Amino acid sequence: MLFHSDQGSQYGSRQFRQRLWRYRMRQSMSRRDNCYDNSPMEPVFRSLKTEWIPPVRYMTVQEAQRDISHYLMHRYNWIRLHQFNDGLAPAQYEKNLNVVSGIS
Repeated sequence: MLFHSDQGSQYGSRQFRQRLWRYRMRQSMSRRDNCYDNSPMEPVFRSLKTEWIPPVRYMTVQEAQRDISHYLMHRYNWIRLHQFNDGLAPAQYEKNLNVVSGIS
């Protein structure tokens, strides 16, 4: 799994890097002074936080993983319409692109 962030000091600390290593996560950071590196993911996380994550904490990590995976793989990709994709869900937009390009 990849963890991408800006170059904030909290993400570069030894303690944080060790925690990523413990959970077998690779770290990726935006280039210095380039706020656009992470911009494609910002809307995804904004939607996740505002539309899905409950105001109370999850009881277990497994519960959070199951719930968030369901949101991203089912609702966000297949149901949620996106202005950027001509009003289509991402999976449908990609499917249409594949048909047009002859990939499917």
